[in-house]
Amino acid sequence: MGDGQRGDGALNSPKIAVVGSANLDRMVVTDRLPEPGETLAAREYREGIGGKGANQAMTIATLGTPVGFVGCVGADAAGEQVRQRLAGRGVDVSGLAVVHDLPTGTALITVDGAGENVIVVHPGANGALDAARVDRHRDMIATAALTLMQCEVATPALERAAALAGGLLVLNPAPATPLPDALVRRVDVLVPNRAELAVLAGTSLPESLDDVASAVGKLGLAATVVVTLGSQGAAVIEPDGRVDHVPALRTEAVDTTGAGDCFCGALATALVTRPGRAVAEAARWAAVAAALSTRGRGAQGALPTLDEVSRAMSATDRPFS
Repeated sequence: MGDGQRGDGALNSPKIAVVGSANLDRMVVTDRLPEPGETLAAREYREGIGGKGANQAMTIATLGTPVGFVGCVGADAAGEQVRQRLAGRGVDVSGLAVVHDLPTGTALITVDGAGENVIVVHPGANGALDAARVDRHRDMIATAALTLMQCEVATPALERAAALAGGLLVLNPAPATPLPDALVRRVDVLVPNRAELAVLAGTSLPESLDDVASAVGKLGLAATVVVTLGSQGAAVIEPDGRVDHVPALRTEAVDTTGAGDCFCGALATALVTRPGRAVAEAARWAAVAAALSTRGRGAQGALPTLDEVSRAMSATDRPFS
């Protein structure tokens, strides 16, 4: 892994740089998810900010760790709403560019009574984040203890951020897409779900922990891989092949939208605020945060605070399955 050292003491430490997407989320709540061709009446409508990058940055800020965001929004009301919400939570938005020829990205979300969801995303201004725009914020990325990225922005932007990163590099390869080998091999911690792992490894969807470990082995990486397993928790596969299963925290889920993003943001937070501890321990902490995040509607409806996660961690002898 990278040494996590920072070349500039001007920023608060620890500091995380998030490079990724920001959207306006438009969410409807239905009793069940619609079948193809079916029209259902929604019983609730909400708007909020989303995008994997914004969700993860908001998680980190809510957990009390200084975080900066590099991305793009449109020159519209939605973009201003995104900027205000991020800044209001304490995210440094100096790297969030406003572009004038594209609208702010939009996510259309349907959530059913069990908390399951279906999401369709229009990237909008997120598509304007390129290597040159990332390079304008090289100091933020180069001096961060950790850089966190996802795949809702163009690959050249991710490649440039990876080249600039001076600390740990964590990649959440979502949505699932093939990535250049050179980029993946630069990563210190890779955080896919099972479907994303299958795409990267060129395998069928892994069903068991043995399947997960086998798929990770096909990647041939020196990185630690943390595979999120939804209600089954997560699997941490070290470069030497050691596998740790992190169980899930039992909770009554209201909405699972953004739970994976909460996991990634919490994992990044744990890695920089608990240096030297095992990734599996950071993943356990992240799993608790992600479970707590499902208590409310929307990707940021119930993001937990540091105190909430700490209290839940202290009472995890029984709640885990």
